[in-house]
Amino acid sequence: MYLPLNPVRAGAMQVVPDTALHSRFLGRPVRLDVVLPPGHDPAAPAPYPVLLLHDGQDLRRLRLPGTLRQLYRQQLRPFVLVAVHAHERIQEYGTAAEPDYLGRGSRAGQHAEFMRRELLPHVQRHYHGTLDPREVVVAGCSLGGLTAFDFVWHHPEIAARAGAFSGSFWWRRRALPAGYTDADRIMHRLVRTRPAHPAHRFWLQTGTLDETNDRNHNGIIDSIEDTLDLMAVLVRQGLPDAYIRYVEVAGGHHNQATWGRLMPDFLRWAFGAPGLPSPAGSIPATSPWGSRQRLRRHRGGRLPRGI
Repeated sequence: MYLPLNPVRAGAMQVVPDTALHSRFLGRPVRLDVVLPPGHDPAAPAPYPVLLLHDGQDLRRLRLPGTLRQLYRQQLRPFVLVAVHAHERIQEYGTAAEPDYLGRGSRAGQHAEFMRRELLPHVQRHYHGTLDPREVVVAGCSLGGLTAFDFVWHHPEIAARAGAFSGSFWWRRRALPAGYTDADRIMHRLVRTRPAHPAHRFWLQTGTLDETNDRNHNGIIDSIEDTLDLMAVLVRQGLPDAYIRYVEVAGGHHNQATWGRLMPDFLRWAFGAPGLPSPAGSIPATSPWGSRQRLRRHRGGRLPRGI
């Protein structure tokens, strides 16, 4: 059962290297950096919320330790952050159901099983992590963001919330010169096959300088268009608009510097302290990309072909 936890105001945050986990699904040891909140108590009456972060080797490039120290003063509930170092990320990350048109993501299914059957039980066993799926958040950047979203979409009974920083929602089953249409986007197709779960919540971010590609020449870069289209499909599959937090960063790049700047917003959304307003709703940037108008059209039900 979920019990609200008070924000931490004293004690020292700890970053604990953990090399004890060996995955039989991945066939290798998995390195973790576990960030324990100030005052972490393995015998606390209530277990701790959990954040599983892909590409955990970027923990410091994302400036997460410093950000957490600042936010823990009065803005966050204590939670256990598990930064999972990547290995063969091009093969282990992606959509578990199928690889992309180049065969990338061929081991994403094994990676999902590792998370479900090895990683989360390890965190629950050794760090007093929660069993409540509403309090398990999975996040990542770029391909890690796609992987996080895919896992939460298909396993809401284990983890119901996901954060995707510049998620690779372009992931597709056909190359652009080989007759590609928007219906070839794998994650969009997967979302269309099942209704949203009542516990699903998503935090999605893009930057107007994520890339320059604009495959349909409509003035909106693909990163933004793919994310907005995914949001439209989520709403069509029954997810209330209020359950999606969308942040579009004017001048935001596809890099750790931009993603690190957005961590406070994401962390307050995921683990905001009781009594503090949690970020909610969409905040598209004022920019020449037309994203605000496109999003409005999507919410009105007029979806592009392929969605």
